[in-house]
Amino acid sequence: MTAGRVFQPFANGRFSLYFTGQVVSNTGTWFQNLALSLVVLDATGSARALSGVTVAQFLPLLLLSVPAGRVADRVRPRTILLITSLLSAVIVGGLALVTLVPDAPVGVLYGLVAALGTVHTFDRVAAQAIIFELVGPGELSRAVSLSTIALASARSIGPGLAGVAFQGLGATACMLINALSFVLVFVSIALIRPSALHPREVRDRRAGDDGFRVREDRPLVTLLVVNAVVALLALNLMLVLTSTVALTFDGDAAAVGFVHTLNAVGAILGGILAASRTKVAVRSLTAACAGLGLALLADAAAPTLPVFLALGPLLGLGVGYYQGILNAAAQVSVPPQHIGRTMSLVTLGNYGMVPFGALLMGWVIDEAGGRAALAIGGTAALACSAFVLLRLGRGRKV
Repeated sequence: MTAGRVFQPFANGRFSLYFTGQVVSNTGTWFQNLALSLVVLDATGSARALSGVTVAQFLPLLLLSVPAGRVADRVRPRTILLITSLLSAVIVGGLALVTLVPDAPVGVLYGLVAALGTVHTFDRVAAQAIIFELVGPGELSRAVSLSTIALASARSIGPGLAGVAFQGLGATACMLINALSFVLVFVSIALIRPSALHPREVRDRRAGDDGFRVREDRPLVTLLVVNAVVALLALNLMLVLTSTVALTFDGDAAAVGFVHTLNAVGAILGGILAASRTKVAVRSLTAACAGLGLALLADAAAPTLPVFLALGPLLGLGVGYYQGILNAAAQVSVPPQHIGRTMSLVTLGNYGMVPFGALLMGWVIDEAGGRAALAIGGTAALACSAFVLLRLGRGRKV
């Protein structure tokens, strides 16, 4: 496949606006997350305390993802994104005010992060559901895979800039930068005209489940199981990588930002590789999980910080390819009117498992170090690769 074909969705002005907004938003989120992580680690010196931020951020996703999917199938995702971007800006402004207080109470930070996580539950599902309306069915798989590059692109510049901003300007400035990023997201979505969107059947409020039967869909069930296991054990990278650099290798804020940046560079390549596939199916997760598992195990074996940093792009490649394949397979395997609910289940597994994974990995890191957490994640991903192969086989079109 030619490079031009891979990047064809960017010829669509609506998708380009959406993608730009996602890059800006996720870059700003890195300023917030890195600042919060370092503030909590500095105050407590504990990975368990740091995991509390993750729990507060993602527990709402566990509780509200399914309702958010129903909303995304009844209300236009564009409307949801306009509301969530403004609410996010207000809440992050509150975080900025709290960090102005010397020795800001960790409990208040947890509360505001939980409020932000509640808003982001609806935002994340709508951000996936809108892709079909932006590009239509023809470019859906490629556009979904490319959308994962927005996360990776933000990680390629966000952590490094956030580390510099934190050291030079402090936590409050990092929060204000993130608040501004949500304002810019609102502008990017507002510029997309509703009349230019591809129509997607909106579920009637009075309708039943209209044929949406998850348990009867073997490939979708397989995807959801893999998604939950990998999210639980292998993708707590903000916690694991930050803690490994800061606690295992005694690195500073710049080193923390650098490892996430190197990881993101590889994730961009992984997302492009996923988008280059002409066909994506749930069975494609066999190779995606295997690559992720091997990359995590390689990181776990790193003896020094320089080696750990050098392996960052390899891990990013595995993460980017896995996420691109996962999200594309989820969307192309269901009818358009079911995308909201399907992606709510993916979000439930992907982010809803994060609080439990954060608590587990925080305990593992405190007891056995970051390398042990990486090894657990790598082993889990390889097991998921075998699970997909056994469930779906090589010859089935799933």
